[in-house]
Formats: sequence, C-alpha cells, structure tokens
Amino acid sequence: MSAIWVEITATRGSTPRDVGTAMKVTLDVIEGTIGGGALEHQAIAEARALLVSGGDEVSRTYPLGPDLGQCCGGAVTLQFTRRERQVDQLRFSLHRLSTHRAHPGFLWLWGAGHVGRAVVNTLHPQAFKITWVDSAPDRFPENVGPNVTVTPAADMPLLAKRAPTYSQHLVFTYSHDIDLALCAALLQRGVASIGLIGSETKRARFFKRLREMGLDPDPIQCPIGDKSLGKAPYQIAKGVADDLRQGLMEKSA
Repeated sequence: MSAIWVEITATRGSTPRDVGTAMKVTLDVIEGTIGGGALEHQAIAEARALLVSGGDEVSRTYPLGPDLGQCCGGAVTLQFTRRERQVDQLRFSLHRLSTHRAHPGFLWLWGAGHVGRAVVNTLHPQAFKITWVDSAPDRFPENVGPNVTVTPAADMPLLAKRAPTYSQHLVFTYSHDIDLALCAALLQRGVASIGLIGSETKRARFFKRLREMGLDPDPIQCPIGDKSLGKAPYQIAKGVADDLRQGLMEKSA
C-alpha cells in the first residue's frame, strides 16, 4: 500500500511534539501522531494529496498561529517523504491506572483525537463514568468500554452549558477556537474542574481572552499532565490520570 511518512524535522518556540516524531499516512489509515490538532489535519490532507498526485518529497514550515486556529506561538517544519520512518505509536497497551475512589467520578472528555483516546484507554474502567464528546460520530473509535458514553454534538459549547455541575472536564479538541468556547461555557456553568491541554503560551492567551469576556479563568488547569513525562498522547494521558487519581484537578470552578 502506498504511504507518505510525515516527520517533524525542525521546531521553533512552543510546539505540540518534538523533532523526530512521525506518522504514516495512507488513503485510508493513519498510524501515529504529530499532534497539534489543526496542524495534523492539514498535514494528513497534504500527504494524501501527494499520494493521489504522485508528487515528490516536500518540506513545509507551518506557523502555529491564527492561520491554523492555534496559538502555541511556535512553528513546525514537516518533511513529507515516501521513505519509511519510525512511527510514534500511541501505545494504548499502557496499563490501566487504579484509583482510590470508592465510587466512580463523572468525567467529561471533549475531543476524540489521539489524546482523548489515550486518556480513555489509560483510566481504570471502574474509576469514572465518562461522557465522551466530539463533533461527529466518525471521530470516535468503533469500540469503547461500558463506562463510556459516546456523545456526538455538532455544537459542543452548547452542550457544555448543560453539563452537570458536579462533573470534571478535560478539553482537548482539534480546534483552539472550540477549546476556548468550551472553557467559557464550562466556567459560566460552574463545574467541579476543568483541565485544558496546551502550552504556557496557550494558557496565557486563553486566560487573557476569558478575562476579556468577564470570566475568571483561574480554576482552569493548563497545561495538563506532567511535562517531565513527555508530549506523546500516552505520556499526557498518564500524567492526567495521575492527577485525577490524586485529586489534583478537583478545584471548584
């Protein structure tokens, strides 16, 4: 099967993944992830266009700014090649973490991309009752556990305004604009906790914009996870699961 490998060959400033990270793209399948939501969507589209056209290898640099709907503030150079690269697998075989909760918590996950899937596969199946939200049914995996309720919602921020006030929330959609709207809706609703994926740059820009909306963003935990573990989805998921287990994200909004 023909494939294009997309590899990060250079970075500048704050970026979702590091140099050497790669993913494999065919017309039907994606293996691995370079992160970045909108960046990855565009990279996949360009890789598939190369597959269709039979084009040569190409290198492109993407500023992670308004043109991609992102605010990391950095830039990523991607190499599109037909030469095989080592793909960074998602490692969903990571052991499920236990929890000290006597009763399951109510956890809402916003986004069914690589990080969302890694979190679902990392959490102990009896630790949480999970409501998993994304914009379309085809964004979810085919099989999920009995503790997970898959909830497609074309307008995710509208749904967030109706979330139970006792629920905890993790926000990692494919769009920074949607992430911001979700944070605003959840702050207005008043929920148990809000965790937002992102860099310190994203945190500063989001907090500034939320304050301009008349909202107090301080209850939001951003970045989420443990930076020392790395940026791969399974590493973010492990850090998030540890925080949830230890109750570090239970700040009242």
